Amino acid sequence: MLDMSWGEVMVIGAVALIVIGPKDLPRALRTVGQVTGKLRRMAAEFQGQFNEAIREAELDDVKKQLQGVNDSVSSLNSTSFNPIQTIRDELKTSIEKPVSEASEPPVPQPTGDASIQAIVEGRAPAPADPLTEPMIDLPPPPMDDPAEAIAESLRREAEIESQKKAAAAEALEKPDAKA
Repeated sequence: MLDMSWGEVMVIGAVALIVIGPKDLPRALRTVGQVTGKLRRMAAEFQGQFNEAIREAELDDVKKQLQGVNDSVSSLNSTSFNPIQTIRDELKTSIEKPVSEASEPPVPQPTGDASIQAIVEGRAPAPADPLTEPMIDLPPPPMDDPAEAIAESLRREAEIESQKKAAAAEALEKPDAKA
């Protein structure tokens, strides 16, 4: 705050003793102490309010960021966008995509010396280079929907339970029929 050495404080004290006098010096020092205390409290209060304003500003920024995250999450959860359904639809369309009629079945390649002669004469096409030629598009195997597989297993379990109940009811009816 104030950078004063002990020598400077002694000079100020001696001047105050001469100017104020020994009788009023304690009252003057008390008043200076009270004013200094008030100034320190006011400075601390101002600094606290300033820090609180900074925290509120930072908190507002955090609130805005959190609101942005909440908005993006709510847009993902909306009924118009369902990522699982979108992926499922894309997989189904790629699986069910018809094979183009333009693709011809591969020509069987002759083997041995006859194959080289046929290629040279132009009667057989040259073998495909696996690094440059595209691979034959084979349709992927059909994929089972996990939900359908679970539903099917639940149906089977329910059917087994109903058969057990029917067998138990039949077993109870048979002794009655014999009696």
